[in-house]
This record gives sequence, structure tokens and C-alpha cells, in this order.
Amino acid sequence: MIDQRFRFQTAFDDQDDGFDDFEQAIPLMSEEEEKKLTESEIPDNLPILPLKNTVLFPGVVVPITVGRDQSLALVKEAYESTKTIGVVAQKDETVENPEESDLYKLGTVAQILKLIKMPDGSKSIVIQGKSVFSINEFTQTDPYFRADVDPVKQEMDITGVELDASIRSVKETASKIVNLSPNIPSEASIAINNISSPSFLLNFISSNLQVSIADKQEILEIIKFSDRLERVMEHLNKELQVLNLSEEIRTKVKTDIDDQQRDFYLRQQMKAIQEALGEDSEQQDIAKLRERLKNKKGIP
Repeated sequence: MIDQRFRFQTAFDDQDDGFDDFEQAIPLMSEEEEKKLTESEIPDNLPILPLKNTVLFPGVVVPITVGRDQSLALVKEAYESTKTIGVVAQKDETVENPEESDLYKLGTVAQILKLIKMPDGSKSIVIQGKSVFSINEFTQTDPYFRADVDPVKQEMDITGVELDASIRSVKETASKIVNLSPNIPSEASIAINNISSPSFLLNFISSNLQVSIADKQEILEIIKFSDRLERVMEHLNKELQVLNLSEEIRTKVKTDIDDQQRDFYLRQQMKAIQEALGEDSEQQDIAKLRERLKNKKGIP
């Protein structure tokens, strides 16, 4: 079993609600564990579970709330047998009953780790991605999707110093984002820095990027590691720029408010001093101006 030492808050769901506060254990997967997981044999035919707003990456563990009748039937049968399913993302999350054309053709083989029956009749599962596959042909649509699939081998095309430098850059950028983001616990940075598998590091970060499903799907479909790394870094750098700008704006606004509060305090303090001395310079100035005006116009 994969070592699971760090936890963080996340929300994944094939419905519009549920599991908003799920604590996901972060597996610190070694390269050997990652290789064993991703290179494991997969069936030629798999039950296919469509997800509305999640792209599952190899090695990543996510909770899913299952509410659709087709999905419930699939999960029940799979959990009672091999516990192995194919997971694919929907192109449009608003589609309630997707057809073949509504699904991406490339997805991730997943192992059902846990099944939880909910009071409302729905089921929640915890799944872990294993390897990437492509759908060759759908062989069943009722009561749920089944398809003939082909394995997709993702290529590690950089090694040595170049790989080490790239991974260090990814970890440093991701850690900066964690430190700047108020919604991500600091433990996530510790976990990221302790992930030793380069492929799993990219998968884990990709799974948690604040980007669209289409963008995540694009990353999943990139074969070469170097190209996938480049795309992930583009998203990380963009997110870091946004967070830095947000921090600058927050700091400026806070400074402006502090200045306004200080000015207000000083004015109130001056007013209090004047009242204590029985003076009100502003009223005195107005009275003098009125007196001058009367004298100038000859007003009695």
C-alpha cells in the first residue's frame, strides 16, 4: 500500500455537490511504486465511468460522488468484481446523460479503493488512477458504458541533470503558490517536496491546477514528459503571476486603508484637543469671513 502521510482539502465530484470538505491523503509515491502502478496490465475491455468535472491522473487518489443510475450500476458491479474501471471526463459538465460523443476518448484506468453508501441512496467511491488508455470502440451503452481500450504509454524523454533541474523548478514554483494561496494548507508544500517520482509529481500538480477541465485533459493527453512538463510550468507560472498581483493589490489596499484610518484618527485627535481648549478654529475662521463680508457690503 502506498505511504500516505500528508493530507489536504480538495473537492472532486461527478455531480454538482458533495465531498466539498473531503480530506485526501497524498501518497508520496516512489518511482518504483509509480512504475509498478502505471505498467500494470489492464483489461482489453473496461466499464467506463464518465466524470463531470474531474480529470483523473495516474497515481492520484480522488473521491467521487456517484449519483446517476448508470454510474451506480457500474460501481456496484465493478466493486463486487475486479474493482477496476475506466474513467473519462465529459467535454461539457452540464450534460446530465452523456452519450459517446460527449466523452473524451482518452482516460485513466482506476482502482476503486473504497465504497461508501450515502443516506440519500447515492454512493461515494475513492479511486486511484493507474495508467492512461484510449477508447477504441464502445461495446455497450446500457446499463452503463463499456469500451474496448488500448493502453497509452507516456514517454520519459529527459534524464539526468536536465530532469533534476526541471523537477526542482516545478517544486519551487508550486511551493511559492502554496505559500501565497490562503486556501491551500502549508502541508501541501511539504508533500510536493517529498514526491520523488517525476511523473507522479506532474500528475499530482496537474490534478490540482486551477484550470479548466479542457486544460487538464490536454495535459493528460501529452505523451512526452518534457512537453507535459512545459505545459504544467506554463500554468504554474500564470497562477503565480495572478497570486503575486493579488498580493500586491491586497497590500496596497491595506496600506491605503491604514493611511485613511491614521488620517481620520489624527483629525479626531486634533478636534478633541481643540474642544478641550475651548477652541474651534474652523468655526472661528467662518465667523471672521462672515464679519468681513458684512463690513464690505455695509450690512448692519
